[in-house]
Amino acid sequence: MLLQGIDWIILIGFFAVSLGIGLYTAKKASKSQEEYFNAGGNMSWWLLGISMVATTFSTDTPNLVTDIVRTNGVAGNWVWWSFLLTGMLTVFFFAKLWKRSGVLTDIEFYELRYSGKLAAFLRGFRAIYLGIFFNVVIIASVSLAAIKIGGILLGISPLQTLLIAGIVTVIYSSLGGLRGVVLTDFLQFGLSLGGAIAAAYIAVSHPAVGGMDNLINHPDVSSKLHILPDFGNMEIAVVIFFIPLFVQWWSVWYPGAEPGGGGYVVQRMLAAKNEKHAFSSVLLFNIVHYAIRPWPWIIVALASIIVFPSLDDIQTAFPNASAQIIKDDIAYPAMLSFLPVGLMGLVVTSLVAAYMSTLSTHLNWGASYVVNDFYKRFINPKSSQKTLVNVGRIATVLIMLLGGYMALQLENALQSFSILLQIGAGTGLLYILRWYWWRINAASELTAMVVSFMVALYFAFVHQYYFESVETHIELIVGVAITTFSWVMVAYLSSPTSKSVLINFLKITKVPGRGWAKIRSQMTSQEAADADPTLFGFQKALFSFAIGVIAIYALLIAIGKVVLKSYTSGAGLFMLAIVAFALVYRLIDKKE
Repeated sequence: MLLQGIDWIILIGFFAVSLGIGLYTAKKASKSQEEYFNAGGNMSWWLLGISMVATTFSTDTPNLVTDIVRTNGVAGNWVWWSFLLTGMLTVFFFAKLWKRSGVLTDIEFYELRYSGKLAAFLRGFRAIYLGIFFNVVIIASVSLAAIKIGGILLGISPLQTLLIAGIVTVIYSSLGGLRGVVLTDFLQFGLSLGGAIAAAYIAVSHPAVGGMDNLINHPDVSSKLHILPDFGNMEIAVVIFFIPLFVQWWSVWYPGAEPGGGGYVVQRMLAAKNEKHAFSSVLLFNIVHYAIRPWPWIIVALASIIVFPSLDDIQTAFPNASAQIIKDDIAYPAMLSFLPVGLMGLVVTSLVAAYMSTLSTHLNWGASYVVNDFYKRFINPKSSQKTLVNVGRIATVLIMLLGGYMALQLENALQSFSILLQIGAGTGLLYILRWYWWRINAASELTAMVVSFMVALYFAFVHQYYFESVETHIELIVGVAITTFSWVMVAYLSSPTSKSVLINFLKITKVPGRGWAKIRSQMTSQEAADADPTLFGFQKALFSFAIGVIAIYALLIAIGKVVLKSYTSGAGLFMLAIVAFALVYRLIDKKE
């Protein structure tokens, strides 16, 4: 066990503060399901933005980045950097619409946008599908990372790690509801970022690495430093760059990067004070998440290539670690074993904070679906607020138990990332267009969800036994094509949503766009006035979206260039980022 007395004091002190915040907010959270799951809809943009970042700052993320860098170099991160496009689409096209909708969860949206029994079925089915199944997969992924950190740094078994971390997190997350989660996230983010930077500094200082200059010039590392892929090797470039940037970001549903917004991102926007706070929170999230945060992890991953060139080296260094968990992603916690006393406690605490932040969000978010969109809607519509909060706490425990069990079945972080991408393949475009095209209905959405899931099951459990295996990116493209074709055909062939529901949706959200022209032409003059769009037009939205993407990508690469000591190109990119952000600010100011 690598932790010493001072390290344990730091870790236990963090637990005490987190539980204190939970206790402080528990009374208010118990008043109603809106307080418990939505913090009363009165939170500030900066708290919500940081909370989103803290949620994605999970223990499995540095492991995932390490896996990617050791396998495909720095450029391999485009498989997730591409989701910035999704995030900026949410900023300029969907943030205000979600806040304006007035729903408690994004699942409640279905009966606002669609009509009939199929809409009700879709709401209930998706509440269980996402609230339990998808959250279990995410919880399993972050718990797997906790297992690997516990095995390397604490010398405890996977089951012991899950019992300790799971019990502490469930107690904390069930006390204060979303308000407690958001307030604690602010503390957790600071610890997580500080811990990541400290880990990067110690990694570069390792005797085998010998400083930043030696790291950059090491023959095993220098070939992996390119931020853009080697376009001379198109086979790799297609997989890690072109497919993510041209197909994956708009076609795949992935938690935290849902096309059109969804999940805990929507939960945070719905908790905002007003539309402007919702808009600003998502913009802040995208800046910090994509541009600022990744580089400390990347530095540790690069250093690990020198210290642990192969998996055998990691196994030799940690002979008591289970052979099942020795994969490339474990190189990150392996590098943390070199931290000195005191700093070890800070970094381990930062990882625990990251774990708790992600886990508590997914537990609260998943429970909100189970309570608001399944139990209250279909089981007990007349239930009291006290009952709803209690059911939410029971659901929290159930989701954690299932997630912990699944964590014991996974082997690495990249594995679960690929599973989630394939399951959501082809659904993304529907989630974007359902706001802007009246013809999409409950049948088309249900089709997209079922078909994408069936295709994922086929590739995971059928195809490999009867045919030659295919690459993951080919599976993704096939899944996108089949799913998209299926839901578009169903949208045209099935009965449309009732006119009254569509008109009411327009009146509430005031969504703009030519995709609603047919419905607007059937409105009375009063209805048309009530549904008059207040968001600025598509051309300005698209321009703002493009400039925002350029600004954040320029900042991302600029920071990387400076970290890797390419100061001239880094300075030029910083200037581009500043100009682009200034233009975005000007557009936002005019918009408001």
